[in-house]
Amino acid sequence: MIEKINVAVIKLIQDVNEMTLKRMNEPYHIAEKTNYNDLVTTVDKENERFIDQQLKIIDPGCQILSEEGFGTHNLSSLNGHVWIVDPIDGTLNFVRQHDNFGIMLALYVDGQPTLGYIMDCVNRRLYHGGRGQGVYVNEKRIDSPLNLDLHHGLVAISSPLILADVDHLPAVAQAASGLRMYGSAAKEMIGVLSGELVGYISHLRPWDLAAGRVLAEELGLVVKSIDGTTPDVLSSNLVLVATTQASEDIAKITG
Repeated sequence: MIEKINVAVIKLIQDVNEMTLKRMNEPYHIAEKTNYNDLVTTVDKENERFIDQQLKIIDPGCQILSEEGFGTHNLSSLNGHVWIVDPIDGTLNFVRQHDNFGIMLALYVDGQPTLGYIMDCVNRRLYHGGRGQGVYVNEKRIDSPLNLDLHHGLVAISSPLILADVDHLPAVAQAASGLRMYGSAAKEMIGVLSGELVGYISHLRPWDLAAGRVLAEELGLVVKSIDGTTPDVLSSNLVLVATTQASEDIAKITG
């Protein structure tokens, strides 16, 4: 059953990506959510409605938690099949750059991270896989990244955390060989999965975290709240995704 669902969802996210790239070059409406750099577009909403509708066909009886609110209302449990959907991650980049954004889906079964999908939209690279199944980029299986320490790798930390000096994170950036900020959890998760980054730290909502957690854990990476606890995928968390060695180095700095 899971394999049949997986094949159908790969086709779904590929189709949605082509729709998104086409719509990016057409007129669409932009609105602010919480502030001027927290945007939502009609493309986000169109994507989410379509994804949610298709998931209900692919996986009947599932529940859906999706960013723009078109999924299951008042979802408070991960019992059964629960899909977590980010229809466009990095909407500000989508609008301003026409690059550096993604689409993310994840399936949790009775609370267990089961399937994850991160589409690097412009490059048409789909990172996907699941528990015990490995991780793939399109059709090619990838190896776990090298277990590099913080000093020998690049780290991504969201800019508000650096500017507010949260948990000594500027010191983490200084201890790394470099700091990167992409403004998209999808792109930054891909950076850690591919070994381009040794760590990523950000305040993540469920749809920002769920898919990356599935894939990162399958590759043997550390996924945890900055205080060392397991993040709750139904709430917001300050999350670290990193190699084991970089995670240990960061813990020594953040205390």
